[in-house]
Amino acid sequence: ATMKIEKVAKAGTLESNDIVIMVYPNENDTVEIELESIVMQQFGTRIREVIQETLKSLGVTSVKVKAQDKGALDYTIGARVETAIKRAQ
Repeated sequence: ATMKIEKVAKAGTLESNDIVIMVYPNENDTVEIELESIVMQQFGTRIREVIQETLKSLGVTSVKVKAQDKGALDYTIGARVETAIKRAQ
């Protein structure tokens, strides 16, 4: 079952060790991720992977994601993505 992004939604905060995830409908039927992170050098690739894995597990194949990371751990990133996607339904 694929989950459709109906509207813009967000989850998370800009506090330390958290991440803000904003999701937007994407007409291109692709997953686009725009990421800003205070730990981009060390963890940029991993953060993208976590976002992509979470989207995949939720059946999301078409979305624009804007992420502003303040050093969130993997499970926090996953939880924020999941919440934002659910709010976008």
